[in-house]
Amino acid sequence: MTKKAKYTIWGKDLDPAAISQMDDAMRLPVSVKGALMPDAHVGYGLPIGGVLAVKDAVIPYAVGVDIACRMKLSVLPIPFMEYETHKQIFRQALETQTQFGVGEEFKRPRQHRVMDEDWAFSHVVKSLKDKAHKQLGTSGSGNHFAEFGKLTLLQDDIGLKSGEYIAFLTHSGSRGSGAKIADHYSSLAKRLHPELGKPLNNLAWLDIQKQEGIEYFKAMELMGRYASANHEIIHDAVLGFIGEKAIATIENHHNFAWKEKIGLQEVMVHRKGATPAGIGILGVIPGSMADPGFIVRGLGNDESLRSAAHGAGRRMSRSAAMKQYNFKDLQCILQKKGIILISAGIDEIPMAYKNIEDVMDQQKGLVDIVAKFEPKLVKMAPPGRRKRRKKN
Repeated sequence: MTKKAKYTIWGKDLDPAAISQMDDAMRLPVSVKGALMPDAHVGYGLPIGGVLAVKDAVIPYAVGVDIACRMKLSVLPIPFMEYETHKQIFRQALETQTQFGVGEEFKRPRQHRVMDEDWAFSHVVKSLKDKAHKQLGTSGSGNHFAEFGKLTLLQDDIGLKSGEYIAFLTHSGSRGSGAKIADHYSSLAKRLHPELGKPLNNLAWLDIQKQEGIEYFKAMELMGRYASANHEIIHDAVLGFIGEKAIATIENHHNFAWKEKIGLQEVMVHRKGATPAGIGILGVIPGSMADPGFIVRGLGNDESLRSAAHGAGRRMSRSAAMKQYNFKDLQCILQKKGIILISAGIDEIPMAYKNIEDVMDQQKGLVDIVAKFEPKLVKMAPPGRRKRRKKN
């Protein structure tokens, strides 16, 4: 290992284990600079909420297992005062036009131009094409969601007049294909760097100028377009069901690596659970199912590598949440806030997350808030969902 590169921490009372993971990442010989966001918690290799710039390399587990996990928000041409009038059809749209769960797929695959791209440049990617096609337009489990809510636009912006609108928000990524690609190339990176040993081998990298790194980066970018297609299909289906079209959309990755510059030096910036926040760049930072999310505009802070938090961030593990809380606790908080939950696991209870208002307050120098989104009708994977029958 070499001398530790520098990184800046945003946030207060962060998990010491997440800080320790970031310390390890900064000791890699390829590391140039880093940042830790206020929603940070422990991940594989790089902590979730970690931002890492490296030279001539790409680290699969610094991108994340769910490659190109991302957000998309569509604003409907309906003022929020009409929400109650349309609530039933919104629920029908979520129940019939979206699918959640591990291994969930369609019997009749959805069509999208992403499936016409080259999937044969890697034997691993090629082997996943059929699976990817069947899962196109679905979401996974965990913290992935689809929800309708109230968007409050503070002033005229994003091409809209200030006011309260109904909006549709989704969170999902590249499904099983992205996970398989992450596992394959991370295992390859570990074999190429046996000197790292455990647990540092989760930070193993691929040389971006060699075949392995070139191949992974190409696969990652394909998964980025695939994840974008997932959201596009879900939004088209849900909005089409209710007979509306979006009047504004905002979307962004938050598990990805970008070729950028620090001064004149070209680097690979990994944002694992971090939102791109370059000057003027719009993004979406969600809260929990019972707490607000935000449309933000980046301030281009160089110390954060032009990044911001990707959500509230967990304050307790899934297993701890399931031991401490039950569905009565969940229903109590949702009823108080007038939120309808179609399905979710107890591990996604809002109390398992940090206070999103505190997270936003701790990153005032990274983004400006453009609009506030409050969930009203939420769908996530049902508890214990495993692979089941295919949907038509």
